[in-house]
Amino acid sequence: MERKADSDEALVKRAGSGDRAAAALLVERHTKMIYAACYRMMGTPHAAEDATQETFLRLWRSAAKWKPRGAKFETWLYRVAMNYCLDQLRKAKRDAPEEAAPERADGADRQDQKLFLSERRFAIDAALSELPERQKMAITLCHYQELSNIEAAEIMEISVDALESLLARGRRSLRDKLAPMREHLMGKMDDEQSQHVN
Repeated sequence: MERKADSDEALVKRAGSGDRAAAALLVERHTKMIYAACYRMMGTPHAAEDATQETFLRLWRSAAKWKPRGAKFETWLYRVAMNYCLDQLRKAKRDAPEEAAPERADGADRQDQKLFLSERRFAIDAALSELPERQKMAITLCHYQELSNIEAAEIMEISVDALESLLARGRRSLRDKLAPMREHLMGKMDDEQSQHVN
């Protein structure tokens, strides 16, 4: 049973001594946030699950020699996950031929609010997937994981200024990529509203 006083650092130390219960607590405590970050980076549930599993395997292998070195455990864990995702994305780019963008889901009822939200989510995810890896990582950590710029910069091992530059370029690219879709979605909302009025 987890004691309230069990910090991540204490659990890592115990896990490093072979305490499987401590390792299980760390996995339970951090799986959701690591999976969410990996999903944004990798783009599919299967790839995100693999990345999350690999992150915790690396934690288990490194627990005995892990030292805080001024960084929080959570920061280190994010770094492990993001580095693994970057490696996989680069490997996929090297190994795969030019890939077509994923096809949009075919929806029968274009007025359905659920479809509208799904389409918007698809557009954002597709635009995010096309960003350069470092910009995608910066946006994932700051916007989706809601980390501060300081925390995200520490995870990425860059300065806060460099992070802010990546965020600015990433946001600008997303705006440009989403501009046509924004007009489409806004037009769809106008159509729906006019149908309700008539």
